[in-house]
Amino acid sequence: MRRLIPLIALALTAFSVSAADEVVVYSARKDHLIKPLFDAFTAETGIPVRFITDKEGPLLERLKAEGSNTPADMLVTVDAGNLWQAAETGVLAPVKSEVLERNIPASLRDPGGQWFGLSVRARTLVYNSERVRAGDLSTYEGLAAPSWKGRVCLRTSKKVYNQSLVAAMIARLGEPEAERVVHGWVENLATEPFADDTKVLEALAAGVCDVGIVNTYYYGRYMQEHPGARLGIFWPNQQTSGVHVNVSGAGVTRHAKHPQAALRLLEWLSAPQAQAIFASLNLEYPANPAVASDPQVAAWGAFKPDPTNVSEEGRLQARAVMLMDRAGYR
Repeated sequence: MRRLIPLIALALTAFSVSAADEVVVYSARKDHLIKPLFDAFTAETGIPVRFITDKEGPLLERLKAEGSNTPADMLVTVDAGNLWQAAETGVLAPVKSEVLERNIPASLRDPGGQWFGLSVRARTLVYNSERVRAGDLSTYEGLAAPSWKGRVCLRTSKKVYNQSLVAAMIARLGEPEAERVVHGWVENLATEPFADDTKVLEALAAGVCDVGIVNTYYYGRYMQEHPGARLGIFWPNQQTSGVHVNVSGAGVTRHAKHPQAALRLLEWLSAPQAQAIFASLNLEYPANPAVASDPQVAAWGAFKPDPTNVSEEGRLQARAVMLMDRAGYR
């Protein structure tokens, strides 16, 4: 028994150190897209990561309701609009990190340091290559032209991805012109908006419509499953504003119990090794420009992104929702 006591004490000490350093993450990314990263971080640093997965809305509401009692040290979520809202509601803490500022471009992070983009997704044009030539396409705005009447497919306006796209259009075109464009999209719809981007791609492949707007990783997934699909990807606005980009990202929570460990995890996620894993798991682009894209993603070709800070997509999102409602975009 006496010999057991030191062993028990050692085990308890080890447990207390582990518990003290543990990072608790609220994550809106699917388990298979985030768990490999947490496992790699733990293997490298010895710091355990415990994570809870849910939709972005419920996670934000949970953080607000828990307040200072929250166990969460970090929030991982998708879309700059959701990240911006989290910062605005006060659940994230500003951090100062030379590592994060070096790894993540200013346009992909909160100006106040409350969140940082970790992967980039472009919301671009995809077309039926049997019915459309790439030369027929030009800009997001161009899809409002009468020549596309009855030929456009869109995802519902209720999805944050489209809300952010329209918010970005408000930022660069002004609200009246952005509304004219969105109204033109609605006038040119081939069918009612779809529930998700995969349905848009299926409709394009089936010839229901000729062109649609989707996130690049949906295109990548679809082409993996349907390698013979006659679908092409097109980078719009290359002579003007650039392709609309968005991010998934993370921030340290305001009431984190382990803020230093959480910051270490966030910095680790921005570094080259983790960035390569983070982006390739979902066929996204690394937020760190020093990291190469997955070969399948790189094969789509280079593009000029919109350089506007993605936080604008959050700031203008409420106006975007009202604009889409006025334009009849459901």
